[in-house]
Amino acid sequence: MISPNKDRDDDVAFQLHSKLLNDFPKDLVSLKRAQVLCFYMGRPDLSLQLVQQVLASNHGQHFVYGMLAFPLLELGRMPDAEKAARTGLQINNQDPWSQHALCHVFQYLCRFKEAVEFMEECSNSWTPLSSFMNTHNWWHVALCYLEGNAPFERVRDIYENRIWKELDRSDATPAEVYLNAVGLLLRVHVRGKIHFFEEHLKMLAGYLADRAFWHLEWHLDLLILWALACTGKSSEAQDLLNGLKLKVSKMNQKKAKLMQKGLTLAEAVYGYGRGDFSRALELLGTDFDAEGCKMVGGSGEQLDVFNEVWYVMLLDAGDAEKAIQVIEKQLKKRDGVPFLWRLLERGYSMLGKQLEAESIGAKAKALETAYF
Repeated sequence: MISPNKDRDDDVAFQLHSKLLNDFPKDLVSLKRAQVLCFYMGRPDLSLQLVQQVLASNHGQHFVYGMLAFPLLELGRMPDAEKAARTGLQINNQDPWSQHALCHVFQYLCRFKEAVEFMEECSNSWTPLSSFMNTHNWWHVALCYLEGNAPFERVRDIYENRIWKELDRSDATPAEVYLNAVGLLLRVHVRGKIHFFEEHLKMLAGYLADRAFWHLEWHLDLLILWALACTGKSSEAQDLLNGLKLKVSKMNQKKAKLMQKGLTLAEAVYGYGRGDFSRALELLGTDFDAEGCKMVGGSGEQLDVFNEVWYVMLLDAGDAEKAIQVIEKQLKKRDGVPFLWRLLERGYSMLGKQLEAESIGAKAKALETAYF
């Protein structure tokens, strides 16, 4: 995992990478490094620009199509992303980035059963992959089960036997495993089902209290903040948060301004973990959208959990009207997620609009039995 350097001028670095790729368009390792830079800049548009710059020189390379598909899906261009991923898979059906990108597309489009079947069929090819890629692909499978309302035993089985067991490998990278493990448990927590994983969370939080895993990347720090605060390790969580504040204070002015959104989100996540919803909601404001926080180093799918946290906190705080507004906006993008319909049902019930709530509940119930 690579975190942004506090003194690096990302725009200059991007221009240097672009010049290098112009001179050496077949250097896909440099392209990958450049795309990682764009990822931490929160700029999928620049990532797409780079891969398009070298595409004509790499038509026979399966790697390039996975690298093309990812920024496309991050920009919401799902049909184009699917086409790119399938092109990569036609060249090599074991290409992990093309597999990953196609799963992203299926998941966004709420084709959960199709995503699970596709990924489980591909899973035999993941054994030699890095700890991150192996467990991240399984994270996607677990999330599809979760969003598709499959029995929780399936989600727990993936956590225990596909994500956590990665640590048994002699060459495992624990931080990469923890990132996907805690990311999954936060999704479970938001859905009010953390009792299925209570002991798992306590164990994981114990490992995450080790400062050796702090400040490796912002996204992981956000998740660690939640896990520590949620399990009563408030002192450690406060230390981590203070460390993030210090980190931003030492950045150059341009980078500090960019990372302020990430710091605000960190404070809100800390508040959510401690149960201080009023403070967390105050920090997030009335126009929060996790899509605007990509500089923390997460995909739209990874960061969407923070939108879900916001929806739940709005409802728990009694602001049903605002919750309904933002949930209905999200349903225009992804109308096949039962959990969102259940939140919407709750909002209308809170307002005493029982007929609307019953209709929405019926929609949710139909979706809950539609996938698995």
